[in-house]
Amino acid sequence: MYTRNALKIGLFGANCSSGRAVTKVEERWPGDWEHNLRLAQLADEAGIDFLLPIGRWKGYGGETDYQGATYETITWATGLLAATKRITVFGTVHAPLFPPIIASKQMVTADHVGRGRFGLNIVCGWNEGEFEMFGVSPQDHAARYEQGQEWFDVVRMIWERDDFDFEGKYYKMRGVRVKPKPWGGTRPVTMNAGYSPEGRAFAIRNCDALFTTANLERNLEAVAAEVRRAKEGARAAGHEIGVYTVGVVTLRPTKKEAEEYFRYSVIENADWGAVDNILAMKGLDKLPEAKRQKARESYAQGMGGVPLVGDPDEIAAMLARVNEVGMTGIALSFVNYLDELPYFIAEVLPRLERMGLRTP
Repeated sequence: MYTRNALKIGLFGANCSSGRAVTKVEERWPGDWEHNLRLAQLADEAGIDFLLPIGRWKGYGGETDYQGATYETITWATGLLAATKRITVFGTVHAPLFPPIIASKQMVTADHVGRGRFGLNIVCGWNEGEFEMFGVSPQDHAARYEQGQEWFDVVRMIWERDDFDFEGKYYKMRGVRVKPKPWGGTRPVTMNAGYSPEGRAFAIRNCDALFTTANLERNLEAVAAEVRRAKEGARAAGHEIGVYTVGVVTLRPTKKEAEEYFRYSVIENADWGAVDNILAMKGLDKLPEAKRQKARESYAQGMGGVPLVGDPDEIAAMLARVNEVGMTGIALSFVNYLDELPYFIAEVLPRLERMGLRTP
C-alpha cells in the first residue's frame, strides 16, 4: 500500500478454505497455515502490495462447507507480518464483535511486529447467523454504520491520546489509557468495502481505501465517474482516498485453456449448495428468476468479483482498464493461489511493468 506502483495488486481471501472460489474441484485452496505462509512469502518477494483477509466466523455449507475453516484475521496478519519484509497485511475486524480497547491493542501489536505494515479493514457486519453465534443482535443497516463510526472514533482516540473519557450511544468508557501506540507515531492504513450508500459514505469519510465493485464490461466512463465522486468526496472531508476493486483470475497460456478451466472449475463444478445458502443469507433468493440466476452465476464465479479470464496479454490488458478508470488497485483471488500465482508473477507483472503500471 506504500509502494510507487500506479496499479497496486493484492491477494484477497487466502485465510479461508476455498478462498473465494465456490468450487468442488480437488485442487481448490486448502487455506491452512503452511499454504498461507508460503503464499505470503512468495507474494512479498514478488512485490505484491497487500494481503486482504475475509472476516468469516461460520462456513456457508454445501458439499465443501465453503469457507468453513478460516483463520482469525488479526492473529493471521501478525504471523504473516513476522515472516515477511515489505508487504502490507490487513486484519478484517467486525466492529460490533470486537471491543475497541481489545481491538486497538491487538492491532497495535500486529503493527509493531510488521513495523508499520498492518492495515485495518473495518467491517460493520451483515451475516446474522454469525452474529447469533456471538449472542449479539445485529443493528439495522444504517445503525450498523452508526455504531461502526463510533467504534472507529474510539479506536483513533486510543491510538492518538491517553486518559480520556468517551460517552456515546454504543460505547461509554472512563479513564481510557492504552499503550503502546501504533508503530512510528502514525496509524495503520484503513479500508472499508462500501457497496451500499451508507458503506460508501463511511469509507469516504474515514478511510484511506474504498473497495467497491467495478463492472468493466459497462461503460467505462460511468465507472470512472463513480471513482471520481469517491475521491472528490474524500477531498471534501479533508483527506485522499484510494479506490480499489476485487477480481477473480483464471490465467492460462492461451485464452482457450483459460476459458475451459473457468468453465470446469466455477460452472461445471460449482458448489451450488453453498451458492444458494449465500443467496438466501443475503435475501437474493427472492429475486425474480432471471435476476436470481444472474446473481447465482456471479457468486459462483468468485463471490461477485470481476472475472479476469484469459492469457497473460488479456489479463494485463484487463488490469490496465482498472487503472484507466482511475482506480488505485485491485485485490485478486485464484482457485489455488499458490499453484497459480507464480505464473501470474512471471507473465503478467512484467507486462504491467512495461505498461508503466508497476515498478520492477
